[in-house]
Amino acid sequence: MRGRARGSPSRYGLRVGQANGRRLRLAVVALVTTLVIVGGGVVLYLHFRPYLHGTSCEARSDTGVMPLDLDQAANASTIATVALRRKLPERATVIAYATALQESHLRNLESGDRDSVGLFQQRPSQGWGTIKQLQDPVYATGRFFGALVKVKDYTGLPVHVAAQKVQRSADGSAYAQHEEDARTLAEAFTGHAPASVRCWYPPNKRKAHSDTRSALAELRLTLKRSDDGDLTVPTTRAGWTMAGWLVAHAQVYGLREVRYSGRHWRASDGHSGWTKDKKATGDHITVS
Repeated sequence: MRGRARGSPSRYGLRVGQANGRRLRLAVVALVTTLVIVGGGVVLYLHFRPYLHGTSCEARSDTGVMPLDLDQAANASTIATVALRRKLPERATVIAYATALQESHLRNLESGDRDSVGLFQQRPSQGWGTIKQLQDPVYATGRFFGALVKVKDYTGLPVHVAAQKVQRSADGSAYAQHEEDARTLAEAFTGHAPASVRCWYPPNKRKAHSDTRSALAELRLTLKRSDDGDLTVPTTRAGWTMAGWLVAHAQVYGLREVRYSGRHWRASDGHSGWTKDKKATGDHITVS
């Protein structure tokens, strides 16, 4: 019998090699297909992610988390900003928030019980102002604080008692149920808890152009400031109050970014909140 030449492959060896090659090719094809599917899924997820979270805001602090819609967040930021303008203690904002949560759920209502209107459901017939004035959250908040500071030792009173002395409602004890949420809002919007206000909304809810000039003008009007240029801040807490106002009003003015004190908020990724940014200084707020 004639033997095989040394080193020549057998037919069996060829079949095994071919089978292994086919398995390897199939494995590669399967891997590539999987990567394409996964990669496509990632691309789709990243594209639709801003839509998945919907539209909302959130205030966080050590005392809890308070979900808000855009209107509620804007009104909450206005209350804190008016308190900042008047140099009021955090306790005043807690009382104001507890009152507004009970009276209007932090919404600027066009009507209410009898002739009550606005955030605090103040009545024109009781001398609070005209209907038009009381539907301006800045004016309504100013009137509330103006009455609150006249209450003797209001910072030492229970929240619901201080609120009732201003409102004189049918059931003053009702304000007490909102105290915990009011504390969370106050800590977030007054800067006690930095970088604690975030808002988000999908791309189709964003304006085509950013109107930073109007946003800063409205913020300065709320603060009764007349300076121009970058928004300088007197203290870090004041800066976070102003930054919170800008984030809460970002959708209205089409703002894309807010930078302050080592942090950065982007409308394109608002759900992630404030991310670190070494270029964000602590002496002024940058808006675009």
